[in-house]
Amino acid sequence: MSIGVRIGIAVLATVSCALTATTGVDEVLAFGAPARTAAGESIAEPAAQAPTQAAQTAAQTGNVVEVKVDNFSFSPQTITIKPGTTVIWTNRDDIPHTVVSDDKVFKSKVLDTDEKFSFTFDKAGSFPYFCSVHPKMTGKVIVQ
Repeated sequence: MSIGVRIGIAVLATVSCALTATTGVDEVLAFGAPARTAAGESIAEPAAQAPTQAAQTAAQTGNVVEVKVDNFSFSPQTITIKPGTTVIWTNRDDIPHTVVSDDKVFKSKVLDTDEKFSFTFDKAGSFPYFCSVHPKMTGKVIVQ
């Protein structure tokens, strides 16, 4: 086993122990298995309860909606908002990304980790966008 693999295993074991100690969750890194509290209660949500578009729209507060840029994707990938709403994209990835609309209505600078870009949508319409550094990363803002 290479030194890199050994270091990776040691880091995962350390993180698992630290998370278990601080959160009271026994199965913190149990991939594919529901996480359980020390009392044995499941804290995982069933996949069927994933947020729907309606729930995402209802959860929006005020006139600001946030989109996370992470793991080479925009999340949520599609949002529906009202005119006058400001969308804030935050790069949570370790590598730079951009936010550029297909029709160049909005275009961010290159965003490093934790940098933000915002745009206020005043007109109704559909606004597909992408990352110019990684063009397969796409999203859409629907204003209605």
